[in-house]
Amino acid sequence: MKYTLLHTDKNSSARAGLIETAHGKIETPIFMPVGTAGTVKAVHQRELKNDIEAQIILGNTYHLYLRPGIKTIEDAGGLHKFNGWHQPILTDSGGYQIFSLANQRKLSEDGATFKSHIDGSKHFFSPESVIDIQRSIGADIIMAFDECTPYPCDLNYAQNSLNLTHRWLDRCIDQFNKTESKYDYPQALFPIVQGSVYKDLRVKSAEYIASKNCFGNAIGGLSVGEPAEEMYAMTDLVTTILPKDKPRYLMGVGTPINLLECISLGIDMFDCVMPTRNARHGLLFTQNGIINIRNEKWKNDFSALDENGTTFADKDYTKAYLRHLIVCNELLASQIASIHNLGFYLRLIKEARKRILEDTFVDWKNTMVKKLAQRL
Repeated sequence: MKYTLLHTDKNSSARAGLIETAHGKIETPIFMPVGTAGTVKAVHQRELKNDIEAQIILGNTYHLYLRPGIKTIEDAGGLHKFNGWHQPILTDSGGYQIFSLANQRKLSEDGATFKSHIDGSKHFFSPESVIDIQRSIGADIIMAFDECTPYPCDLNYAQNSLNLTHRWLDRCIDQFNKTESKYDYPQALFPIVQGSVYKDLRVKSAEYIASKNCFGNAIGGLSVGEPAEEMYAMTDLVTTILPKDKPRYLMGVGTPINLLECISLGIDMFDCVMPTRNARHGLLFTQNGIINIRNEKWKNDFSALDENGTTFADKDYTKAYLRHLIVCNELLASQIASIHNLGFYLRLIKEARKRILEDTFVDWKNTMVKKLAQRL
């Protein structure tokens, strides 16, 4: 595992870097498609690699633990071999999923007891077991177990939650250090900065996380309902504290505009279900704005889905055809729209990296933000 900071934009905090893992290199900034249950919904691994040009995808500890189960993944030789994706993988710790099960979980000093959303069965995650589970899954980058605070939450709740997350982090690091990878390659652990939208808590958390000297660091608890301005303010604050020589991962973010604004603040890694989830509902992201392909205006538009696109979905299908598939609830609609949206996200990030290396990022970003906000 190695991270190299290659260049920082002269007019902002935007960075271009390189993460090297046993399963390949990751050029940052990067967007990571979300593969919750070992698959990016509606997209084949072949398209992820060859059309979308994804360099890393996510797996979800909570979901993979429930189905297919850790023994199955171990028997397969790890998630890479199980799902046939032989490039880097990152797994989250399950903290966010347990946060989303607010009525079905109970937190304690020991960990989190929760009920499966599948069959209601009761389970328990501790910091130690979450590390062990992620060792079995075998992702290149794994996350510490944390509590993701809701928005809004009062200061007292946020303070207590943050302290618990820090205590859990210490246990995660201890477990990580005294265990080894189950497979023939190293793994890296990322701790997670929390603190809701309270500046003093974010500073406290960022300083604590930075002191642990892990391979990289993540920022959690944002994009959970707070205004975008709050997200940007917290991100800006935290990136001034996190070490410059380590990658920074903003979890669960976001829209194309969010990505560009947070890249300018010094974020290197992103993930979000938005491009695939919106695709399944017929919302397409383009460099000129957002398209609701269900609208009647596209019914007889026989232009390519994206004339500037590089995926087969963009080149081979028209807006009218995709609208027809969406309206008819055809399965192919989800595939075409998902490949389009992910392809757009990855191209946008690739162009951002190019602009950072050229020191032309800020002007380009400001122009793009205005275009991306339009509804077509």
